[in-house]
Amino acid sequence: MLLHQKFIQVAKQQGDKYAFIDTSSDKKVSYSKALIASLILARKFEKYDTGFIGIMLPTSAGCGLAFIAALMSGRTPVMINYSTGAARNAEYAQRRCSFRTIITSRVFIEKIGCDFVDGMVFMEDIMSGITLTEKLMAALISKLPLPFIMMSISSVEEDDNAVILFTSGSEKDPKAVQLTHRNISANITSFSSVVDIADRDRLLANLPYFHVFGLTVNLWTPLFHGMTIISHANPLDYKTICQIIREYEPTLMVGTPSFLWGYLRKSEPGDFRSLRLVLCGADKCPELLRKEFLEKHNLVLYEGYGTTETSPVIAVNNPDRNRPGSVGPVLPGVEVRIENYDTGEDCAPGETGRILVKGALVMKGYYGDLEETSMRIRHGWYDTGDMGFLDRDGYLWHAGRLKRFVKIGGEMVSLVMVENVLEKFLPEGISCCVVEVPDPLKGAKIIAVVTQQVDEKQLHRQMALDLPNIALPRQFVVIEDLPKMGSGKIDFRGVTELVKQRLQV
Repeated sequence: MLLHQKFIQVAKQQGDKYAFIDTSSDKKVSYSKALIASLILARKFEKYDTGFIGIMLPTSAGCGLAFIAALMSGRTPVMINYSTGAARNAEYAQRRCSFRTIITSRVFIEKIGCDFVDGMVFMEDIMSGITLTEKLMAALISKLPLPFIMMSISSVEEDDNAVILFTSGSEKDPKAVQLTHRNISANITSFSSVVDIADRDRLLANLPYFHVFGLTVNLWTPLFHGMTIISHANPLDYKTICQIIREYEPTLMVGTPSFLWGYLRKSEPGDFRSLRLVLCGADKCPELLRKEFLEKHNLVLYEGYGTTETSPVIAVNNPDRNRPGSVGPVLPGVEVRIENYDTGEDCAPGETGRILVKGALVMKGYYGDLEETSMRIRHGWYDTGDMGFLDRDGYLWHAGRLKRFVKIGGEMVSLVMVENVLEKFLPEGISCCVVEVPDPLKGAKIIAVVTQQVDEKQLHRQMALDLPNIALPRQFVVIEDLPKMGSGKIDFRGVTELVKQRLQV
């Protein structure tokens, strides 16, 4: 079933139950009203160019309804990253995907300091232009039997695009990922079967919908199940989000380690009493974060793993099968193969290699980039660009991006492994990451980046107990505020450039 058709089916079933509790705008929208609103917006969107339509809105009921309406109108949403260089990203998306119209908000772009981009259409103007006749017509259609409503909206094939999302660009220019209705639906079905979620749950949605983690898990998963979405536009409002959890009592929360650290530090014991399941993804989950969540809130953090190109979830720990440190068992219906980096042969259990994925969750390809698509999808297997291994019990262990391995003295060193060791010995409150920079003698050298001054000699002695000499950082650089992507992941390319400037390499 198509995503927007599934939404209509669920909306008819749930009726007056809240679909969205939008804490940023203080609006509550029932499923019935959400259906009417999306039908109205779909008619409004029909006057714009066919094909792609940009959406640049914060995590909110408005963004969710605009997405649904775009699909109903036969347009494919192109989600635009507004967290870093919004105007630049909007223009890049327009060029990359050859479209003009971008649905956004006048108040929003003023708030984030985004310049006007040609093609922007403001939700405020769309809403003010809605007539009483349009409202009555949409309300009438929403009361019709399901088959008649389906006839009034666009219908495509399950393998047609449902969205264009851009990769993070943490390593090079963002790529336009084509995810289909089948990709996202299959991933939600598979993911939901192992974490046991249903319409009785209420989900805190604060991740941006331009990021696949936010779009699939914070928007479409709850809509598929008829859950209530408790949305908040800014995931960095740590204290406010803790208050929202206490007041609105969601049962589910997902987040990146960066955001979860913020909520942990700003929360009080008892704030998270309503939560029964907290999932951590998009970046490695530090052991200390797991430990402190358990101590402060008696909550287990379940770590998962995915990519934009896989809709996103590939593996996830859950209450029935949890092995801390791993990213969990591979989802049902998903195949994972670990390929030896040098030979291309299958790796034995416990042997680290490239992580390849096959299944209905794998993207159609990169829009307008057949060469890159053919490099990443070979014989149906998607090459994640990540390294890891499967243990004998079927748990997947993530060792980091292939590009986060560095060859020193003929040996492959995992920068993620170095980070994990460094984190164990850092004083509380200090964050870190590890990058490589060119070295005229050895080709590359490892630099540790920390957010405060540290005792470098002591850290070297401690790290030497767990790491070989070639893996020890050659230097420490202090950057108080580590550059991050909109998802909360560290921008390694940005950090590396700052380090190169500091060291003049």
